[in-house]
Amino acid sequence: MSSVRTELASPRATQMPPLVMRCGAFGDMVLLTVLLEQLHARFKAPVDVIASGPWSEPLLAGHRAVGRMFILRSRRTPYWLSSSQRRLVAWLKARGAGPTWYCDRGEGRGLLARARIPATYICDSTEYPFLTGENFADRYLRLGALTPAAFSGLLPPPAAGVPRAAHLDVPDAARRELDGWLAARGLAGRSFMVIHPGSRHVARRRLRSRSGAAKYWPEERWAQVVRAVRARCPEQAILFSGVGAESSFIADVLRLAGVGDALNAANDLPVTRLLALLERAKSFIAVDTGPAHAAAALGCPTVALFGHIDPWLYRPGGAMTPAATLTGTVDGKPNILGIEPERVISAWEDLTGARAARAV
Repeated sequence: MSSVRTELASPRATQMPPLVMRCGAFGDMVLLTVLLEQLHARFKAPVDVIASGPWSEPLLAGHRAVGRMFILRSRRTPYWLSSSQRRLVAWLKARGAGPTWYCDRGEGRGLLARARIPATYICDSTEYPFLTGENFADRYLRLGALTPAAFSGLLPPPAAGVPRAAHLDVPDAARRELDGWLAARGLAGRSFMVIHPGSRHVARRRLRSRSGAAKYWPEERWAQVVRAVRARCPEQAILFSGVGAESSFIADVLRLAGVGDALNAANDLPVTRLLALLERAKSFIAVDTGPAHAAAALGCPTVALFGHIDPWLYRPGGAMTPAATLTGTVDGKPNILGIEPERVISAWEDLTGARAARAV
């Protein structure tokens, strides 16, 4: 048998900081921080990141493990019609090729090739199937320990002791801005919890019935949870997060719950303010959505309701965060509608200590 010898990377390439490409949703980018932390610890240098979406830059730009960022506006537009893709290729050429971790599918590899990053410089996550029982945090730690073929024996060894959990940094400026925002709403110095009942699936329904949306959990059930947490922790304000299109859903939940001291903050929480809010919140209850990952990564006790998605694979914030995941079944199949309010309330009580406090 003949073997093909991989040409080793140039000395300049071995000195380049690591590069990661991941164009994912909000929660995907939170989980990606596990890989970024691993590479940062391994290389003792910030990681350059290619991402997409308006959330990625405010979410990661100030992160301790992140160096330069490039936000790709479109991956599906033909290359010669996309100024964003052409700018990325020019940026990569000017930067120079080095060890690269590709954590996407589809068109992205072609952009790396256009930038003259050799295939042997790239650790492609699609070439490494999930191991049995592995979730995203563990998978990212494993990927960060791998070495692209051209750098065999040339890179620092994997770092030990990197947590199996996502990590987010909240800028001091965001904390100060949150202070003013809370004060303007009469919440200065108040303790509070956050509930996020909607999702982009609910938001996209517009005039159609919400009940057909993935991750939809009925308004009446949310109202029951709201009444329970109000009864258990009457001293805490209740804030609702979400995008503007979820505001009417939240309003219906509040109307059914009939509780006071609750604020519908949908469409009033840009990413940096949301992070500062979740960092300070006493607890968080939500469907499986991006803010649930952020809350858990920030150390906020988080209860997440899952539907057909594996709750271990996508556990909020990774494998070791203060999170509880729930799922149910309908007709023998995983379904969020199989989760009863009592289970959510019980999980929240166990996670926050509210059950023990109530028993005293």
